[in-house]
Amino acid sequence: MGSITGFLDHMDWDGLLTALFSAVAALICLTVHELCHGAAAYRLGDPTAKNAGRLTLNPIRHIDPLGLLLMITAHVGWAKPVPVDPRHFRHPKRDMALTALAGPVSNLVLAWLFLLLGGGAVRLLPVLALRGGPEWALEAALGLARFLVNAAVLSVGLGIFNLFPIPPLDGSKVLFSFLPDRTYAAILRYERYGMLLMLAAVWLGWLDRPLTFLISHAVNALGAVSFYPYPLF
Repeated sequence: MGSITGFLDHMDWDGLLTALFSAVAALICLTVHELCHGAAAYRLGDPTAKNAGRLTLNPIRHIDPLGLLLMITAHVGWAKPVPVDPRHFRHPKRDMALTALAGPVSNLVLAWLFLLLGGGAVRLLPVLALRGGPEWALEAALGLARFLVNAAVLSVGLGIFNLFPIPPLDGSKVLFSFLPDRTYAAILRYERYGMLLMLAAVWLGWLDRPLTFLISHAVNALGAVSFYPYPLF
C-alpha cells in the first residue's frame, strides 16, 4: 500500500493533465478537419465520404494513431484520410482542390473560435478577482484559457502543416490542380511515396523552422482579430 501511495505522490499530475488536454484538443482539431473534407466533397457532388460514415463528429471514425501521436508530441499530424471519388465531381481538378482546402481552412476558423473563447476566459479572470471570486473559479478560468490557446496552436499547426505541397497532404492536391491533366494523373500514381517523404521531413526536422515561423505569425494574427469583439460586449 505504501509503495502505491509513494508512486501516486511522485506522479507528475500536471504533466499528465496537460497531455490529456492536448489529446482532447488534437482529437477535436483532427475530427473537424476530416469532417470538413467530407462535407465539402458531399456538397460538390461526391457522396463517398457520407456513404462511408465519415460525415460525423465521432473522432473514432477519423483518427490515425500515428498522426494523433505526432499531433500531441510534435504539434503536427494527420487523421485517416476521408475517401473521395473525383469521378463524382463536375470539375474534378477544381473540386478536388476545394475539397482539399476545406480541411486547413476549417482549422484556421476553429483556431479563431478557440482564441475568441480564450479571450473571454482571460477577461473573466480580473472580474472574478475584483469580486472576490472563489479560488477554484479563478483556476478553472485560467485552465480553460490555457486549454483553448493550446487547442488554437494545435489547430493552426494542423492547418498549416497540411498546406505543405507534399503528397498526400492537402497542399499537394491544391498545387496539382494547376497542372496539365497528363501530369496530374502521373503524379497521383506516385502519391503513396509522398508519405515516406513527409515522415522523413517530420522526423529529421526539415519543417521545424518554417512551421514555427508560420504558426506563430498565424496565431498572433488570429489572436489580434479574435480579441476584438469582446469590448463590444
